[in-house]
Parts: sequence; C-alpha cells; structure tokens
Amino acid sequence: MKTIIRILLFLLIPGGLFGQLTPLTNQYILNPLIINPAYAGNRGALNITAFYRRQWVGIPGAPETMTLAMDAPLLDSKLGLGLIITNDKIGVTKETSFSTNYAYKISISEGNLSLGLGAGVIITNTAWSDLSVHDPGDEYYLLNSSVYIVPDFRFGVYYYDQNYFVGISIPKLLANKFDFKNDKYTLKFNPGQYYYLLNTGYVFRLSPKLKFSPSTLITISPGAKLLYDINAQFILFDRIWLGATYRNNRAVAGLLQLAINNQLSVAYTYDFDFSELRSYNNGSHEIMLRYEFRYKVNVINPLIF
Repeated sequence: MKTIIRILLFLLIPGGLFGQLTPLTNQYILNPLIINPAYAGNRGALNITAFYRRQWVGIPGAPETMTLAMDAPLLDSKLGLGLIITNDKIGVTKETSFSTNYAYKISISEGNLSLGLGAGVIITNTAWSDLSVHDPGDEYYLLNSSVYIVPDFRFGVYYYDQNYFVGISIPKLLANKFDFKNDKYTLKFNPGQYYYLLNTGYVFRLSPKLKFSPSTLITISPGAKLLYDINAQFILFDRIWLGATYRNNRAVAGLLQLAINNQLSVAYTYDFDFSELRSYNNGSHEIMLRYEFRYKVNVINPLIF
C-alpha cells in the first residue's frame, strides 16, 4: 500500500513533467487572452470577463475552474494591459495563478500586429489529509503538502485585419518539475520541450445580418505531435453566436453567446466527451459573463467578440 501511495503522490503533484501545457477549454474562443498575451487591449475597451467551468460532471474530484480576466488598451491603443486570475481544483489539489499580460500594437497596412508577453506566478497546494486511508501507518504519507510558488512566463504574436486573424503563442517559457527528494519545484529553460499554439480564423459575410466564422486551434507538442480544435460559429445580427467545436477525437462542444446590450454578454458551452471517460461522466459545462466599460466598442475586426 505504501508503494501505491508513493505512485499516487507522483501522479497527483502538479507540474510533474517538463514541457507542460495548461489544459485547454472553450474559454479561448470567447477570450483569446487566455492563450495569447498579445491579445491584451484588442477589444478596444476595458472589459472584465468571468468564467466558471465544471468538467466531467459525475466524476468525484473532477476539475473545477474559475477564471477572472480583464484587459484594456492604453496610449491610443498602442499598448494593451491584461490580468488573468485562475483558480483550479482537481481532487485534493488546488492551484491559483496570477498572470499579467502586456501587448504592443503595430499598424501594418489594413491590419494590426501585436507582440505580447505574460508574467505571473502559480501557487499550488495539495491537501493529502483530505484523503481516506484504510491501512494503519498510511496516514504518514497523507500530510498536507507545502504551499509552492512557481514563476510563469508566456509569449505571443497576434495579427488581425477586417476579416482575418492569426495568433501564435508559447504558453509556458519555463517548465517546472517537482523534486520529491528536496520537496521543491525546479525550473528549466528548454525550448525543445515547448508547446506552440496556432489560432486562426476568418469571417464570411453571408448577408448584412448573418456572418459565418470558421476557426481552428492547432497545438504542436514536443515530438511534433498535433492536437487540434475545429470551430464554426454563425453570428446573427451581431447579437447571437451559435457555434460548435470538434476536438481531436476527444470531444465535441456546443456554444451559445448572447449580447444582451452593447456592454453585457453571457455565454454557455457544453462539452460531450467521447474518450474513454465518456461512460463515467455527464459532460462538461462552462458559463461566461462579460461586461465592457464603454457603450460602443469600435474594433477593426468583427471576430473580436
């Protein structure tokens, strides 16, 4: 039993491998700042967005995520600043991250190019004492872990014009790994283990009141392995967004977003998982609430919604 608990400790400690990638959800469709710091300020107004995600409903200890994101343009929109606060809970492990984001915008022809950098910290703790033990002596291994603070950096480039956008980002510039022997995290700069995210899309204007927007997110992982999302959204009256996502033989998702007025928007996403976990859960749910502190947002690209 003690050997089994040691294995579980290794598996459950976050950051156990180099070349990590923050788990992706549908948040990036509604707010690309989540995956690319170069997006900061590109909505043209100060906006605050809150997300709540309940993943794999029906599985005890399944991931639960709350995110608060805000960004705004400065200096005649040449500079964008953003802040993301995320709280993740997976089983008995809790992780809170704070990420500041900086973007500098350059006008190119009919579009704009943004260069972005994100910097922050990740605070993590695992409450092993919340687990139940059955064999005498095993409780020795279930002491609460210390609170660890790990630095976090990311980089991104983002270009958009009237109908098209493309963004490339590296979500983690520093990999971290837990050192069980010394009870601490070690950091490593290893470009060979980077994940690269490519996010691109286009808007087709089918009529004055209807637009169609296909997009994709491609993740290139170490070893040149590919993960992909294929997204499609219909935009009605610039008020209603109906969309769907197909995710790399793992899940499909449906999305509905409503712009209640020019400042307030709400959205709901449902994920149906058809991986090996499909028999054990009832899908994943995600809701979003956004408020923009300006009555009308004049952005160059209708994809920025």
